[in-house]
Amino acid sequence: MKPETFDVTDADLHPHLLARMSQRGVTREEIEQTLNQGWDAADAKMGTLGKTFVFAYEAEWEGEFYWEKEVTVYYKRTEAGIIWLTVKARYGQGFARR
Repeated sequence: MKPETFDVTDADLHPHLLARMSQRGVTREEIEQTLNQGWDAADAKMGTLGKTFVFAYEAEWEGEFYWEKEVTVYYKRTEAGIIWLTVKARYGQGFARR
């Protein structure tokens, strides 16, 4: 069975998600890469799906230097399609992979 591929467009990004992306320093491209290359998020609540991916970052965020950025995207599947819920980011190093 071929893995599902996500193509996230600007139209998919509702105001709540855009606000969280801006607040947390996450791009649309990072969301798409997380969904396509990430692993299941261990902290997704029942009925919610999530994917996590760790990016090399090697830059400053809010005045601090970080080696990595962990991005997690949460979503739900409905009969109408996928509903993007929110995104979170953690900055640091040594994040678990899978």
